[in-house]
Amino acid sequence: MKFEAELVEILPHDLPLRDLVIQKASGHLERIVAANEYMNLTRITTPREAAIKHVLDSLIPWRLLADARKVLDAGTGPGFPGIPLAIVLPETRFLLAESIQKKARFVDSVLTQLGLSNASISAERAEELGRDGGIDIITARALAPITRVLALFAKQLKSGAKILLYKGPDAEREIADSGKEAARLGVGMKVVMRYDLPDAMGSRVVVEIVKRTG
Repeated sequence: MKFEAELVEILPHDLPLRDLVIQKASGHLERIVAANEYMNLTRITTPREAAIKHVLDSLIPWRLLADARKVLDAGTGPGFPGIPLAIVLPETRFLLAESIQKKARFVDSVLTQLGLSNASISAERAEELGRDGGIDIITARALAPITRVLALFAKQLKSGAKILLYKGPDAEREIADSGKEAARLGVGMKVVMRYDLPDAMGSRVVVEIVKRTG
């Protein structure tokens, strides 16, 4: 119930399916805390910090994914941002990728327990998925520097996937550092969203990477 109370307070009131998100996201966080006793899933377990840094942070950019048919969440860990996004966007298919087997099994159990039929988990490495198309958006939090992301997902970008990366305030420096690789691959990069988390818990930047046309 502590997680639920925090989510009631912090989640935007115009969030779609808000009551359902509160119910299912609090259940997700409770399962993380229980599993954290025998598995290192996250260092963030206090109710308010988890509600803000895991759920709210995952959900603030939801509009950027609203038109996607299929989203690949690369390196989902215990299920972020993929699970909260899958709750709020029930018409979108989510493929969550987590190559650490025990974490993938945990996420699979959560998807079953929450009844999220629009989401599934793969224990393959994310860069091996969707190479031949079929993925509209690849999203990730704290996955790797942008230069590394470009190398990992070059084939998916070539096939038409868009990448949306949750980044910290140094995103512009990463964009500049990866400019040469982006030019080689023929992709463009730009900041499409900035936001500050409550309680001074951090600033976020969402970076879009997409194949250039023309």
